[in-house]
Amino acid sequence: MSQFFDRQRYRKSEVQGWLRSFCPDETVSSVVDISPEHLQAKNIRALLLDLDNTITPWKSYEVPQPIRVWLQSLREAGIHMCFVSNTRRIKRLKWLSAHLEIPYVLGPMKPRRGLLIRALNHLNVEPEHAAIIGDQMFTDVWGGNRMQIYTIWVQPLNSREFIGTKVSRMAEKWIRRKLKPYGESHSDS
Repeated sequence: MSQFFDRQRYRKSEVQGWLRSFCPDETVSSVVDISPEHLQAKNIRALLLDLDNTITPWKSYEVPQPIRVWLQSLREAGIHMCFVSNTRRIKRLKWLSAHLEIPYVLGPMKPRRGLLIRALNHLNVEPEHAAIIGDQMFTDVWGGNRMQIYTIWVQPLNSREFIGTKVSRMAEKWIRRKLKPYGESHSDS
């Protein structure tokens, strides 16, 4: 999996048909590979953040220190954030939101638009000035693409995950192969 998650940008305009719905704008190995300067260069002022296996391992209350440092660097750069998680563990979401000082919204689960619209409204930002970052193609990437939000797909923090997610990973693998011709490596931060 790590080879695919080398830093890639995609020529989405060349992707045809249904495949375009699942094509991220870029992929990175970890959220820490996304610098505030990189986001600002794209005129991104707000991030919609997935939680499980993006910011913290699945079901965990622990946030790795490098991710905590990254979140602080975003705050210092004036980039606003909001959690958009499909978790059913609302108590955990509220706890992490309070401890990380990142608001969250609740609503219909991704890839449905309702949750993302609420987050954009909460952050008072238009889709073209936002990015969504997450580890799942069928929720985070597809949902963001449906809203014309810049999509960044990250490698999951941990292989431990919900059984339904494990099933969708098989389809993701097939789609990744279909997207390979449209990817270009990049090294800027």
